[in-house]
Amino acid sequence: MTSVAAARRKLALSRFWGEYRRHRAGVAGLVILVAAVLLALIAPLFIGDEVTSVVESVGEKFAPPSLGEPFGTDESGRSILLMVWWGSRTSLLIGFLAALLSIVIGLVLGVAAGHFRGWAGAALMRVTDWFLVLPSLVTALVLAAILGGSTWTIIMAIGITTWPSTARLIRAQTLAVEARPYIERSKALGGGHWHITTRHVLPNVAPLLLASTTLEVASAIVTESTLAFLGASSNRTSWGTMLRASYDFGAATQGAWWYILIPGLAILAVVMAFTLVGRALEAVLNPRLRRAA
Repeated sequence: MTSVAAARRKLALSRFWGEYRRHRAGVAGLVILVAAVLLALIAPLFIGDEVTSVVESVGEKFAPPSLGEPFGTDESGRSILLMVWWGSRTSLLIGFLAALLSIVIGLVLGVAAGHFRGWAGAALMRVTDWFLVLPSLVTALVLAAILGGSTWTIIMAIGITTWPSTARLIRAQTLAVEARPYIERSKALGGGHWHITTRHVLPNVAPLLLASTTLEVASAIVTESTLAFLGASSNRTSWGTMLRASYDFGAATQGAWWYILIPGLAILAVVMAFTLVGRALEAVLNPRLRRAA
């Protein structure tokens, strides 16, 4: 039985990859993401934490890109290349963990609201609707200002304010799954709430959740960069704090276009890659979209 199950999983993965690689944009996004994650993981092997410290006369200030410094330097003479490389660790960490927190909250509340009917489900949806109408960026900014701008605070602020859309999506999928005949048969055979939600609902919402997660990571990275640019983050080096520093030290007025362009392109590339992967996953895992394609 184990070998049969393993063979089925292998066949399913093979079919999934066969469908996924038909989406060239999704494959390109996946390559960019793998490269970005690998570079972030190996950064400590080549760069020390001292790259984030401000030391006088480290190098020429606002030096343009050259052979020695391909991405130029900042207001303290630090290498933009090394700072962007090191900052990828913070931006990707916040993006992944904030999206994970948002997905977990949205999954739990969405499944509960869809499974438990009556006043319990209605109450959960009213709470979701209340959070949904709140401006997420402003709420995250207020939370970050009150709790402090540490990495974990930013993760909590983003995760707590971005889960409602996931909850509504999961609730709709849960209602669709529980309307199927085999759910009634499972209940008739004595299946309880835990059995139905874990054995029937979760496997059916997991593909949709996977596609939603990649899009949530992209949104979390943009939100973190926005919060950092607005001064709500105390992280020493992330792509958002680099953009904030370029604004504070007048990079635009001094013609240091590289100080603004390079971190902005890093954010754009990673966010676009997550979006392409998310759209491709959605097209592969959603039968309706796959048939339309």
